[in-house]
Amino acid sequence: MDLVEKIKKLKKERNAIILAHNYQLPEIQEIADFVGDSLELSRIAKKAEEEVIVFCGVHFMAETASILAPEKKVLLPDMNAGCPLANMITAEDVKRLKEKFPKALVVAYINTSAEVKAESDYCCTSANAVDVVEKVPSEEVIFIPDRNLGYYVSKNTNKKMYIWDGFCPTHQRILPQDIEKLKKEHPNAKVVSHPECRKEVLELSHKIASTSGIIRFVKEDDGREYIIGTEMGILYRLRKECPDKLFYPASSLAVCPNMKKNTLEKVLWALEDLNPEVKVPEPIRSKALKAIENMLNL
Repeated sequence: MDLVEKIKKLKKERNAIILAHNYQLPEIQEIADFVGDSLELSRIAKKAEEEVIVFCGVHFMAETASILAPEKKVLLPDMNAGCPLANMITAEDVKRLKEKFPKALVVAYINTSAEVKAESDYCCTSANAVDVVEKVPSEEVIFIPDRNLGYYVSKNTNKKMYIWDGFCPTHQRILPQDIEKLKKEHPNAKVVSHPECRKEVLELSHKIASTSGIIRFVKEDDGREYIIGTEMGILYRLRKECPDKLFYPASSLAVCPNMKKNTLEKVLWALEDLNPEVKVPEPIRSKALKAIENMLNL
């Protein structure tokens, strides 16, 4: 049997489901039962009948699945698949921010650790960040940890925002001159960017959206050419689902090394050993869940 057949056989035996983020390697996307963004996949994990969740993404994503589905075994094929953005803020940092700005509520991007979520009032995604900040019952908001997403939100709300100075190194590599060069080469192409990009890149974009929002926009739009300002893994899904359209990566440097740590071999090993497991301990889990539920209740 080849690797894929072994994975499929073992998946049935283990009563497992495989979830893959839009930035995963093509072969990982191909074996996944679902491909999507982090919160979308965590919701699927919660609803799934299977007992074992193989989450092909990065650590905070597997943690979110564990927060939402504590009764399930959540496996992360490579435990070293972390998120530098999530690692740029700690729970202690959040406590200090709350002391410094006592009137403000904390809105944490989903790209944070469970400990940070547990110290926050609300979570948000890149898709709903503006909506969440607008609706929180406070005129002052501490926004963590992404300064670029924070900038984007601040342009779309009148709330007073205190924005943490974190960033995604992968999106940071996409430069405005990359976009300008591609626009000259492909004058009919629309620029579609993730809000984790630099503000100079966002200002050059026709559409700013989450990964699932990018996919939805491209499918519904009547254009034919697109410059895609996000991690390059999404191009595989875009080309597969929209074969009649042309996609150009904003930068060949926009590759997340952590997202690429999950491989077919590691998925197989995770299913064989039921390890490495990501389990968020109580009471961190219940406090982090409250922040996510507060977001959903809005």
